[in-house]
Amino acid sequence: MAEPLSRRDLEFLLYEWLDVEKLTERPRFAEHSRETFDAVLELSADIATRRYAPYNALGDTHEPYVGDDGTVVLPDEITSGINEFLKAGLVAGSFDEELGGMALPTVVNRASAAWFQAANAAMSSYTFLSVGNANLIAEYGTPEQIDTWVRPIVEGRYFGTMCLSEPQAGSSLADITTKAIPATDGTYRVTGTKMWISAGDHELGENIVHLVLAKPPGGGPGVKGISLFIVPKYLPDGTRNDVALVGLNHKMGNRATTNCLLNFGDGTHSPDPTPGAVAFLVGEEHKGLSYMFHMMNEARIGVGFLATSLGYAGYLASLEYAKVRTQGRPVDQKDPTSKPIPIVEHADVKRMLLAQKSYVEGSLALGLYCSKLVDLQQTGDDAEQARAGLLLDVLTPIAKSWPSQWCLEANSLAIQVLGGYGYTREFPVEQYYRDNRLNPIHEGAHGIHGLDLLGRKVVMRDGAGLTLLAETIGDTIARAEADPALAEYAATLRTRLDTLVATTVAVWSAGDVAVSLANATAYLEATGHIVIAWMWLEQLLAVGTSTGDFYDGKRAAAQYFYRYELPKTGPQFELLAALDRTTLDTDPAWL
Repeated sequence: MAEPLSRRDLEFLLYEWLDVEKLTERPRFAEHSRETFDAVLELSADIATRRYAPYNALGDTHEPYVGDDGTVVLPDEITSGINEFLKAGLVAGSFDEELGGMALPTVVNRASAAWFQAANAAMSSYTFLSVGNANLIAEYGTPEQIDTWVRPIVEGRYFGTMCLSEPQAGSSLADITTKAIPATDGTYRVTGTKMWISAGDHELGENIVHLVLAKPPGGGPGVKGISLFIVPKYLPDGTRNDVALVGLNHKMGNRATTNCLLNFGDGTHSPDPTPGAVAFLVGEEHKGLSYMFHMMNEARIGVGFLATSLGYAGYLASLEYAKVRTQGRPVDQKDPTSKPIPIVEHADVKRMLLAQKSYVEGSLALGLYCSKLVDLQQTGDDAEQARAGLLLDVLTPIAKSWPSQWCLEANSLAIQVLGGYGYTREFPVEQYYRDNRLNPIHEGAHGIHGLDLLGRKVVMRDGAGLTLLAETIGDTIARAEADPALAEYAATLRTRLDTLVATTVAVWSAGDVAVSLANATAYLEATGHIVIAWMWLEQLLAVGTSTGDFYDGKRAAAQYFYRYELPKTGPQFELLAALDRTTLDTDPAWL
């Protein structure tokens, strides 16, 4: 069975390209070294391959259920595997030492997490949602809230969630109806229903800390009225809070992660005579959405990593299969008595494997690049923080959505490589596809990120976001132009980048926001392809003149992407520049 991730590729990206060792020169990471980074990555790979990967299919076929006593039942192997992760202290990776954390760079911590996401996506979600939850409270909570809720998560005793969506309001958070009424003791009482809550109920730890968006009185309509609350399953004194599991949703994939419908304050577990679940306000009233975006943006990059990891696992599984499966003969060899050849030698199979390789290795590079931007934003001087923050804002919708679309396509190609076997549950690639299909939906559906990129990120601050992205890609192009071996790639990318900038101007010249944003998804996809082409050019610069199969593989994948994938942006930019109104002018009655 193939490992779910490539150790060699991670080493190349972290050390030969991103030079993460240099981060140890910064005070925050001064206690670390290449040795400590490698130790964490080796430990992660070991636990992921021993205690997560073997139970990927088990969690899929024996999904969680609600027992007779009303508690969620998970397979014992999943519980014990997660416990080993917790005992290893890996949940503490990126937290400050004063909170009991390791103070790892985000880029290293994300690489560690990718092992678990690739080995068993569903198992990984419980702890990584908890990390995002604790990061938010650590940023915006009071010292008491940090001591009460963050420290136990870092210690591995508590878990955490984010509760945004409601049955009638998925991504449209302005329409949530969950209420929060102030109580006399300074707490609040929350009443309402939340839907699609990943890891919303289970028995893995002592408590589950829910972060809940709700509307207290006086906030007005829309998102400006939203506040953020800590609503734990159990209160600090051990009393059960009025948070009730209504039921579990039965999903196409990612089945071992519970996905819950939760009622807050329906009286099922009422802790006191006052109706509602006891809740603790985070920060100030009516600023909840801005606080939650801290976790949402972290989660969006995490979704991109999850999609990448699943795509990577499928790629490596199909590559291993293609090397041992014999079938057919070379097209120029007609002798039926000759031996069949491994299918990896067929041109079309190599095409499918190259496509997967270009998608997953390009996506992993983008995710790690964005993660390093987080480290620069946290530890740089004012200018570096501002630059890293702005570039991260622009790249986040791409880092979430591009892998979610194209690493899912990699999973589809992995099934195709295996042929009929790939379509059966006896092989893992069909599960990887089903598990990955959620990622274009959650943490903002694909189309929403197109609106975010074109409608906000590239035009904010009079276009400063797009200008910075173009300048940063331009710097890479300039370095590549000085290398004769890369000059063709540099020229191609410069042409596409110029088209991106010109198209953005053309789209916003319409004078009608509806027209400008009508094809935002095409803009997201085309811009994403340019960003991944940039990631590949960066990798080629890091490869330099190095020799060997690994480096030649990088060259082949980059060549594939530039010749097969990047040209796809041409028709998309033409559609955008034409200000096409097909979708706007289509009457719903025609559909």
